[in-house]
Amino acid sequence: MKNHFFRALMFLGFAACSAYVSSQTPQVLFTIPEISDVALDNAQENYTLLPSGAVVVKGNAQTVAQAKRFAADFQTLTGRTLKVVRGKKAAAGNIVLELQPKLKFQPEEYEITIGSQVLVQASNPKGLWWGLQTVLQMLETSQDGTLLKGKYHDKPEYALRGFMIDCGRKYIPLSYLRQLVRIMSYYKMNTLQVHLNDNGFKQYFEDDWNKTQAAFRMECETFPGLTAKDGSYGKKEFRAFQKYADSLGVEIIPEIDVPAHALAFTQYRPDLASKEYGADHLDLFNPETEKFCDALFKEYLEGKNPVFCGPHVCIGTDEYSNAKQEVTERFRAFTDHYIRFVESFGKKVTLWGSLTHAKGETPIKSEGVLMKCWSNGYAQPAEMKKLGYQLVSIPDGWVYIVPAAGYYYDYLNTRMLYEKWTPANINGVQFEENDPAIEGGMFAVWNDHVGNGVTVKDIHHRVFPALQTMAAKCWSGATCKISFDTFNKKSALMHEAPGVNELARLSAPLEMSEVKPNATLDVKEVGFGNSVEFTVEANGQEEKGTVLFESENAKFYLSDPQSGLLAYEHEGYLNKFNYRLPASGKVTIRVECTNTETKLFVNDRLRETHGRQQLQWASESNRLNVQTPENKSVRPTVYVVSRPMFYLRTLFFPLHHSGNFKAHVTNLRVKPLK
Repeated sequence: MKNHFFRALMFLGFAACSAYVSSQTPQVLFTIPEISDVALDNAQENYTLLPSGAVVVKGNAQTVAQAKRFAADFQTLTGRTLKVVRGKKAAAGNIVLELQPKLKFQPEEYEITIGSQVLVQASNPKGLWWGLQTVLQMLETSQDGTLLKGKYHDKPEYALRGFMIDCGRKYIPLSYLRQLVRIMSYYKMNTLQVHLNDNGFKQYFEDDWNKTQAAFRMECETFPGLTAKDGSYGKKEFRAFQKYADSLGVEIIPEIDVPAHALAFTQYRPDLASKEYGADHLDLFNPETEKFCDALFKEYLEGKNPVFCGPHVCIGTDEYSNAKQEVTERFRAFTDHYIRFVESFGKKVTLWGSLTHAKGETPIKSEGVLMKCWSNGYAQPAEMKKLGYQLVSIPDGWVYIVPAAGYYYDYLNTRMLYEKWTPANINGVQFEENDPAIEGGMFAVWNDHVGNGVTVKDIHHRVFPALQTMAAKCWSGATCKISFDTFNKKSALMHEAPGVNELARLSAPLEMSEVKPNATLDVKEVGFGNSVEFTVEANGQEEKGTVLFESENAKFYLSDPQSGLLAYEHEGYLNKFNYRLPASGKVTIRVECTNTETKLFVNDRLRETHGRQQLQWASESNRLNVQTPENKSVRPTVYVVSRPMFYLRTLFFPLHHSGNFKAHVTNLRVKPLK
């Protein structure tokens, strides 16, 4: 496919999309999060600066690496090149990075001074990096590529600003997590917790623990066979991922969740399962349980180059039964043991709050321990503060996303969060702003319903607006100055990050007169809110499995592999329309894709709508894409369930490659839905 056809196409990830301002009108500064203190020089006749020439580094090797990454992002955003030089006297228009330890700044604090040059100063590399992200956002929201002259001083109200993603119930590829980290960094979110093990609900698997989905996502040598077969992280690649994130100012907190949510471990070692509370509970009275967990944690914590290489590790400790006091006391002893065990490897511990639920006499270490306060019934925040824990505000009633589940949030209520929440509010328990016991805030995605059709793209569509809002609130707290309506309108125009377009947004419609077989297109995929239309002139019946378009994430079939119907497949989910292309003749197909449904039109007539479907069973066509270590497909058992599940049928339309089809395909049109 020749590139010239798509010259009109411009991805949001590669071009600024904010409204232009005339040279006579002062620009309106907008960044996420807001800058704490701004003093603009708008009184000057020439109040803007066009950065040019070079990035001049006055710092260490880490600062040079930051400058090079910034220069690459600058080129992506503006199309202009900046050279990176060290120690040179700066010229007009240059950007100067100055790492100045003598400044009495907090680690994430920075200052930008824009006059004839752009001077970014901080006492810590992380502060310098956040300053560079602010410069990039200033450029993005400036149509003419200039910066407003003045002084900008910025620091966060809360030290921890983060997100937790459930990779245990649903495998999330590292390729996406790396993109997520870049997005978080652009918005100064500094913590990503990766939930490495969990399990589905047994009522969706014939009420049988042995049949219930469970996964541990890390490569494991201590216990061969424990690692999930439908997706996992190798040790080497997970180390590299953490180091990459750290270079962008984001800490990865790996989580091994015990002693509840532990079905992956008890399926591997059935003797460790609680006979009284269910196989997702480890048996705390079995001496083999601690031996197993000690060995498991040790594999990732020991040595000079541990697999978990960041400062924090999460040990879980949520939602264990408190039906008997002797069990509660044993749970408390287990929790204390793993705080101290993990700390013995030089790590700091974070855990889920459960100590109101698990009240007792057995002491548990609190000094230096970071507690996620998610449910006031499980951990009453004021009580936890008195016990001496540092608190992270992650209130389930405000910030839990469970995609398409029908409880908590499908999409966060960003207006409510922006107008009424700060990390000082934990499910209605209000602390003073900047209370030293509140470390910061997070939100979470829980993939509770295994096999419900939700893809990584569906998850990201929910994450991104939440991330922007939480970034604003965790950095600025109660001091956000602009209205939510203004924030919502302007934030929707911003990039995910320079060069990142996970939402597959298009800035212009695209057209193509003919689609040839076995060709590569410039477009990878088209996100929600668009229609894809094309004309098919049949040249005989297409063979089953004939692909029209595909990307690394999805396929669109002219004839699906099972039934020969028009269909689409992603992440192992195959969704078929009840329509078969004719063996001869010409038809016009249009597929409309939104975040809730996928519609098929034939010759401008609506033929079928794939909306959210209430399932009473997991059908063979909707099965999970389970893989063996040899990467061969395995057909899982189909389980009848006692309660309905909602199955989502959405599509990021794939357009990266065309398939090997016989038909003549013409008049491809992609445009936004009205």
